[in-house]
Amino acid sequence: MKKMTAVLLSAAMACSLMACGGASEPAAPAETPAVTEETPAAEAETPAESEEAPAAEAEETQEAAKDSYTFGYIAYDMTDIWNEYSARAFEYAGTQAEVKVETVVLDSKNSLEESVTAMESLIQQGVDGISIFPISTEQGAQLVKMANEAGIPVTVENFKMDVEDPGDYIASVACEYDQIGYEAIKYISEVHPNAKVFFCAGQQGAGVYEKYQEGVDRAIEEFGDQVEIVATLHGDWLTDKAYNVTTDLIASGEEFDYIFANNGMMAQGCYQALQDAGMENIPIVSTGGSPDDYKMLQDGIEAANMTAPVSIQGVQTFQNLYDVVVEGKTPEQFISLPIIPVSADKLDEFIAWDDYEAAYAFVSGK
Repeated sequence: MKKMTAVLLSAAMACSLMACGGASEPAAPAETPAVTEETPAAEAETPAESEEAPAAEAEETQEAAKDSYTFGYIAYDMTDIWNEYSARAFEYAGTQAEVKVETVVLDSKNSLEESVTAMESLIQQGVDGISIFPISTEQGAQLVKMANEAGIPVTVENFKMDVEDPGDYIASVACEYDQIGYEAIKYISEVHPNAKVFFCAGQQGAGVYEKYQEGVDRAIEEFGDQVEIVATLHGDWLTDKAYNVTTDLIASGEEFDYIFANNGMMAQGCYQALQDAGMENIPIVSTGGSPDDYKMLQDGIEAANMTAPVSIQGVQTFQNLYDVVVEGKTPEQFISLPIIPVSADKLDEFIAWDDYEAAYAFVSGK
């Protein structure tokens, strides 16, 4: 998930009311001279009385389709691997669109001031639409309202805009941590019935682990007859800490036969502890689907991964913008980033974070 490779911890989610950017009003038609006794019949004939006039009038009230468009993208921080892959996927989608779309990616560098400057730049350039990857929901709302004032359609990724007044934006797309937790436990219940699971969880207090736990709890309620959580210990997203808590659990004598590691870094620590104890046959399921996760699936460190390809997120936020600006369609208000379980023996199902072609095919169905 966001930042799950940097700390393999992805950034938050997105959900909200959607509103399309307003189109400009057509120019008022010219006044038609009134027919008077002094007006000759030929002069009195108006376009309204001509058979060709309605079609001409309709053309004036509808904006002609453009040959090309320009979409802006405001990144939160391109040094963040999650954001970088999403931005590159956005750019790739622009090259695949049926109508030519030029993309302009600007980096906020994790700065509120830089994000405002980026929005001002895109407004000055007169782009046709903007996608934003906010630093926070509050900052996201500020950028959305700037686009609203400029009359430019704007869409959001990676956050649920759960602020009181988020402004009017098209749609949002993001991963949902609780859904990942749910899918992980569901997967274990299906592939390893009656499993005794050690949940090596992330750090408490920041809200991310807590969302995962909500999904785990929901899955246990539903699949509790097929899976049991025998221990939940916190590895705090770190390899060393995960190694230590796993080693301590083994030493305690608590029996477990499956591990859910909350991210890839902790999966590595859990596996090292299992190796030292001669228990490396115990499978580990993790989350994220990062390049490191793919390697760990290849190497047998992870038995499966609940992948959430950020490449799909980048393509989807482009598609949300394209649907409204070019196609005149209304996207769903919120699209959850899909959770795709991939086991080590089915790596052909893995959509890598940098596999923009596969992500585009997934979103477009092409």
